[in-house]
Amino acid sequence: MATTKKQYIETIGRRKTATARVRMTEATKASYVINDKDLATYFPTEELQKIITDPFKITEKAYAVSVHVKGSGIHSQAEAVRHGLARALVVEDESDKTKLKQEGFLKRDPRSKERRKFGLKKARKAPQWSKR
Repeated sequence: MATTKKQYIETIGRRKTATARVRMTEATKASYVINDKDLATYFPTEELQKIITDPFKITEKAYAVSVHVKGSGIHSQAEAVRHGLARALVVEDESDKTKLKQEGFLKRDPRSKERRKFGLKKARKAPQWSKR
């Protein structure tokens, strides 16, 4: 009986209301497919591309990455993808956990928009008060 190897590692990364489902497959050269588009097409700026490739630069590994991301804005989506990639790298090799944790890639950033309260204009902004 032959031993079957896992074909991919699947994890979920989140930020604000963005959710990224990340699938990582072993490869000799790094490649990224995000929502059926190339990395440079989906995330056009260098800053967003750097956010996504950072976990691989720290661990010095290359994988074929396929991502489905939805919700929130483009920057939060990039951070959600990074969170998912960092989680997948930890599943692959537990020794990378300390490096990724020190950089803050394993922490799900809890900051999100506060809801608007009744009687207020925004979450905390109250209408102007007048004495008379």
